[in-house]
Amino acid sequence: MHDKNASPVPPAPPLFTWEFAADPYPAYAWLREHAPVHRTALPSGVEAWLVTRYADARQALADQRLSKNPVHHSESAHGKGKVGIPGERSANLMTHLLNIDPPDHTRLRRLVSKAFTPRRVAEFAPRVQELTDRLIDGFAARGEADLIHEFAFPLPIYAICDMLGVPREDQDDFRDWAGMMIRHGGGPRGGVARSVKKMRGYLTELIHRKREDLGEDLISGLIRASDHGEHLTEDEAAAMAFILLFAGFETTVNLIGNGTYALLRNPEQRERLQRALAEGDEGLLATGVEELLRYDGPVELATWRFATRDLTIGGQRIAEGDPVLVVLAAADRDPERFADPDALDLSRRDNQHLGYGHGIHYCLGAPLARLEGQTALATLLRRLPDLRLGADPEELRWRGGLIMRGLRTLPVAFTPEDIPGTTAQEGPPA
Repeated sequence: MHDKNASPVPPAPPLFTWEFAADPYPAYAWLREHAPVHRTALPSGVEAWLVTRYADARQALADQRLSKNPVHHSESAHGKGKVGIPGERSANLMTHLLNIDPPDHTRLRRLVSKAFTPRRVAEFAPRVQELTDRLIDGFAARGEADLIHEFAFPLPIYAICDMLGVPREDQDDFRDWAGMMIRHGGGPRGGVARSVKKMRGYLTELIHRKREDLGEDLISGLIRASDHGEHLTEDEAAAMAFILLFAGFETTVNLIGNGTYALLRNPEQRERLQRALAEGDEGLLATGVEELLRYDGPVELATWRFATRDLTIGGQRIAEGDPVLVVLAAADRDPERFADPDALDLSRRDNQHLGYGHGIHYCLGAPLARLEGQTALATLLRRLPDLRLGADPEELRWRGGLIMRGLRTLPVAFTPEDIPGTTAQEGPPA
């Protein structure tokens, strides 16, 4: 029987518009309350289920009935080509951690995980600090900068290139290809596919060169594993190097960009962090980066999953073959899990956000991203203490795209630093 006194349910908000990209959180709040597992048509035309509540999201991320392999997608071959990273199929780069299930996933993850141990990442910390300082040197004397293109973007590109073993003289090529991926991420897939193809050709050549002269870098480690009976094919090695580069840079670009923007929009929290850093207290920096990952994280939706059988999530039946997208940004603002979820609180405790996923597909590079995020934010706040937005927030534009969430530009202003003899840096810092 209909209750005449019940408040009418407001209409579902539009999704995937430019207005939605600027602030998706009200729409996600509506979905959590009224349609927590919601089927919708994506901009590509593919239909998928969006999972928005924290408890359902956490369950779905660890549910082995949801496969990462697009072969389980029920759509036609044409539809299958619309999921995943543009160009990876034609470039024969599909056999990476985001597209495979156990036991292959277990084998490949074990090989790569050796590169991201806490000890290995800690040893890399001085290089990250050096990169951070050299990049800031390039614009600190000007009193203004675009923090995305001059800082948040090149820092993780050069860092992951160093870790992979890409020679310094080749790293600007990677920067160009990665820039193409970011610029075209929400537009025509052709631009991204061309960059993927170029990257594939380069990685194949680099793997051949490394075989002749192995080093201590990650690609050399993948080759050694292949040579010691782990059966890593050349396609697998190229795909793994590709996805580490692809996943290892854009997430950190957005962590630094979104994180800096959130601090500039929440000056009392930013001042708390600056005071703590001035007193030599790094604790608030560590909890603060976790809170920035929860509050406006770099990955809006977890990568594609496909139901391998009929199943139920949050009371909603999902048919075999249906795509499922876990909305991390919605789950991490769920009031059932986080007190006052729309507030930024850098000292938030019990912050088990899903910003880097959950389960066997938890982000392998999370320790490196945290190191880069902490180093970048702490150094910016120390060196440019009066950092402020250089444009009205309404003028800023977010990159249109399905998986990642990040600003196109972040203009800032500050009191110029006096750095004698400093000029803008070209290419990767030596």
